[in-house]
Amino acid sequence: MPAKAMKRCAWCGDDPLYVRYHDEEWGVPLRGDRELFEMLTLEGAQAGLSWITILRKRENYRRAFANFEPAVVAAFDERKQAELLLDPGIVRNRAKIAATIGNARAVLTLQAEGQTLTDFLWAFVDHRPIVQPRAEGERLPATSPESDAMSKALLRRGFKFVGSTICYAFMQATGMVNDHMAGCFRLAEARHSQ
Repeated sequence: MPAKAMKRCAWCGDDPLYVRYHDEEWGVPLRGDRELFEMLTLEGAQAGLSWITILRKRENYRRAFANFEPAVVAAFDERKQAELLLDPGIVRNRAKIAATIGNARAVLTLQAEGQTLTDFLWAFVDHRPIVQPRAEGERLPATSPESDAMSKALLRRGFKFVGSTICYAFMQATGMVNDHMAGCFRLAEARHSQ
């Protein structure tokens, strides 16, 4: 079926990068500590900005943050932070850069305690995606009881830029929550990938 003829969630519009993200990633269950650390970082970087801005900078983020390898990012020092503040390819926000490094350290602490970031985060949805097809035009929620709980738990563990709204967007992006519209062709496909 031609890409234009496919029914999609309205939020992705017609920007090719946004459409590809919607069609290939959003709502598809994602597991793996590196992959989840990447998405948590990108969702935090988005705070106050549009998601398309972050998508356009994604490859730069991968370069700047060592492909989101927590052990490498956790070792970034003040000199590296200063270098990142000069990098036009990422959002040059001191607090967000420091949060990414601190969050990498929090991931390592979690792993040292014998828990994966994957198991820790997926536990908030009982390790199974919450599928909740939305009616066309229905406004997506900004938070949920699960994102509230995730946010509180992450904050207790020292993570930053993990408020409930960021956590809910993260849950949607990583397929913990499947919020595709009922008529969207990706709803059924994302269900099958679970």
